[in-house]
Amino acid sequence: MAEIIQKDGTWVFDGDALRLTPGRDKNVSLFRKTLGELVVPLGALAGVSFEQGKKAGRLRLRLRDGADPLLHATGGRLTEPHDPYQLIVESDRYGVAEYFVDEVRNALLLDEVPAEPVDKYLLPGPSLPLSVSAGDGTASFDGEHIRLEWNWKTEDAKAAAGTRSLALADITAVEWHPAAGLENGYLRFTVRNAPTKAPPKYDPNSVELWGFKKDPLMALVAAAVQARLPHPAATTAHAATTAHAAASVPQDDVAQDHDALLRRLRELGELHRTGVLTDEEFTMAKQAVLKRM
Repeated sequence: MAEIIQKDGTWVFDGDALRLTPGRDKNVSLFRKTLGELVVPLGALAGVSFEQGKKAGRLRLRLRDGADPLLHATGGRLTEPHDPYQLIVESDRYGVAEYFVDEVRNALLLDEVPAEPVDKYLLPGPSLPLSVSAGDGTASFDGEHIRLEWNWKTEDAKAAAGTRSLALADITAVEWHPAAGLENGYLRFTVRNAPTKAPPKYDPNSVELWGFKKDPLMALVAAAVQARLPHPAATTAHAATTAHAAASVPQDDVAQDHDALLRRLRELGELHRTGVLTDEEFTMAKQAVLKRM
């Protein structure tokens, strides 16, 4: 077993998994403290490294692509203070850090752990239920529904829609972006059959973030939801299967389907012009037809 204890946290390796516990020091970020202890199976690792500095060094873990829903949901946008896979090492513990790296690397070699991407999540994501307040709202998730509640800072038109309840089954994607420079950040949920390009300030399925201390906590909600969505590798495989099936359809059938979809578009246009369909209903119906084409 290898262990390194620092103010920034404690890392323990037992040969099968790494247990990463954030420290209680005041410099440890709120995000890491809220995320809590992580157990990373050896099979989720792609590598480990240690970088020395004049006053302090840094241990880093590199996970295999697709192993962690948190890394997928944040897209590498978590900055160093919030990255749970880094540990600040004081200069008098450099020898311990190097020994720790050697132990993990040897285990990776002995177990012949590949560095290639994985097709399923190997970490469970943040524990539930989960509720975070930041920016212009509060996002809560119980495993089945996402609840979005607004505060006094929410834009009026967005707040007028009231509290949102989104079923996990209707969510196709989740994104978290931190505020950067003059650009605000956001937590956005993409709802099936209801795409939008509205800025987060006006999007009722988004929480707008302004770069304050609690903004990174919204990444926990994103990760918890991502952990329960289809793995991106499975989605890619499904798309490839669908494309192959479509390629095998006789051309006569494709032409007939295409003509039928064109007729449907004309019908929708007429219903919209006569006022039977609202602008929103027409847009959604048209997009559904275009996707089939």
